[in-house]
Amino acid sequence: MSKLCNRQIHLINRPKGLPVETDFAMVETEVGPPPEGTVLVRNLFMSVDPYMRGRMNEGKSYAPAFQLNQPMQGRALGEVIKSNSQALVQGDIVLSNYGWRQYFHAPASELRKVSRDVHPLSVYLGALGMTGMTAWVGLRLAELKPTDVVFISGAAGAVGAMAGQLARLRGCRVIGSAGSKEKCELLQREYRFDAAIDYKADPQFENLKLAAPDGIDVYFDNVGGKALEAALSSMRLHGRIIACGSISGYNDVQPTPGPSNLFNIIGKRLTVKGFLVSDWLDQLPEFEREVGDYYKSG
Repeated sequence: MSKLCNRQIHLINRPKGLPVETDFAMVETEVGPPPEGTVLVRNLFMSVDPYMRGRMNEGKSYAPAFQLNQPMQGRALGEVIKSNSQALVQGDIVLSNYGWRQYFHAPASELRKVSRDVHPLSVYLGALGMTGMTAWVGLRLAELKPTDVVFISGAAGAVGAMAGQLARLRGCRVIGSAGSKEKCELLQREYRFDAAIDYKADPQFENLKLAAPDGIDVYFDNVGGKALEAALSSMRLHGRIIACGSISGYNDVQPTPGPSNLFNIIGKRLTVKGFLVSDWLDQLPEFEREVGDYYKSG
């Protein structure tokens, strides 16, 4: 086969605050046939996730830092277009961590074959991917009960929207916060949240109090900052906080001050659990069975 023109996104500068276009470069290279034992994959979809912001900095974040002047990594779904491996054939659909590029070579051991029969295929990077599994793991750690009132920040994002839907399926009352009136309407109309708070337009604590006058039992935290502070004030005794992310501070140049009401953790006897979904990959088959059934049933 002739060589293909391959476009890649490289990180060329460590961002200071909010990343800008000049921190990245589009680089064109050539890619040829796959070496022995590898396959050539054309990416169809890639996932852009909050954890990537931390990897743009020097030092370890959720994972090792992105290398400068090298293709960035990320979850991606692609199609095998040429195989030099007995494990995969042309036309197979595979998941990888080789995002931010059109084509790549990889050994079959670094790829995971998935079914072509799921539509749209991009769901493997969403509801049936790591974002869906992150929500699923976090709610397992929360040990939900049907009587729980659950508050989710960043609820219109990939993880938050999944967490809200799964909590509703478990019988909970679910409240979400998002950054616009349109997103709040989406939460209630499409994802069936019981209530939604526009944190940009309304004071979070006051509106959380209105949505849950008797308090909340579980807080699924994707945001940190003011959302965490509001949740701490609203928690019931023996409430549970699941610390998934803190995106409100990811672009801060200086460390973000902590909530002023952390004493609530002691006074209300709260449990705070942090987690990384990568620690739970042995649970992937169980996640795919449960959430796959939900997806197939609509």
